[in-house]
Amino acid sequence: MFAVYWSALAVISSVGAAKTDGDDDWVHLPNRCEVCKFVSIEMKSAFEETGKTKAVIESNYNFIDGKGAPPVKYVKSDLRFIEVVENVCQRLLEYNLHKERSGSNRFAKVRLSIWSGLWNETSAEISDLKKQCDVMVEEYEDVIEDWYKGNQEEDLTSYLCEKHVLKGGDKACLNENWTPKKKGDQAAIAEDKKKKKKKGGKKGGEKGDGSSDGEKTTKKKKKEKKVKKKKKSKAPVEKSDGGQTSDEEIQPQVPLSGQKTEL
Repeated sequence: MFAVYWSALAVISSVGAAKTDGDDDWVHLPNRCEVCKFVSIEMKSAFEETGKTKAVIESNYNFIDGKGAPPVKYVKSDLRFIEVVENVCQRLLEYNLHKERSGSNRFAKVRLSIWSGLWNETSAEISDLKKQCDVMVEEYEDVIEDWYKGNQEEDLTSYLCEKHVLKGGDKACLNENWTPKKKGDQAAIAEDKKKKKKKGGKKGGEKGDGSSDGEKTTKKKKKEKKVKKKKKSKAPVEKSDGGQTSDEEIQPQVPLSGQKTEL
């Protein structure tokens, strides 16, 4: 009895261990380095997008002497900073997870359509990426503000991640770059297929008879020109007295040889 009990317990333990290992391989939550990397990337992108405007913010604040505060350019305003910081983590929900890739390269931004939300659910990794972003931005908001107001000449990833968030920690993910031509990468394969379709569409201009659309158009134009010339030659010629002459008057009939003509 004891032998049977212990053997059954061993089987259950091994199954449980295998399931745990499988779950760990399947769900790989982002680490601190990966979160900071994508927070800085999206923040730089947001600042770049909002930095193209020439808008000016009028201030309603009045000084003691009654004079109003001078207008402020939006690109240098606190409003721009607040809007970027408040929305940067929401931008991470536009990312997708590629489990066939390794490291931080498994996170990639995708173009969302109006229909994508109907069948694509946010993965556990992307949800956790957004949650960690909320905590990190709140914790290091003063550091980001210092960069915004006086250190924008320095790269934000270096300033925020290397010097503050990851100081003394693992920074390996910051140097990871994804190569699209990686073998077995489904995203790269799909991209190659799109390029081949575009090339095939350009070559598709040739028809089954060996002539291209351009050649057929040229031939058609030549025929139209010939028809126009024939119509012009048949048009009646005006006389000097305002009348019109027929073809016979322009070119008189010549009698056939061998026949007599009366004068």
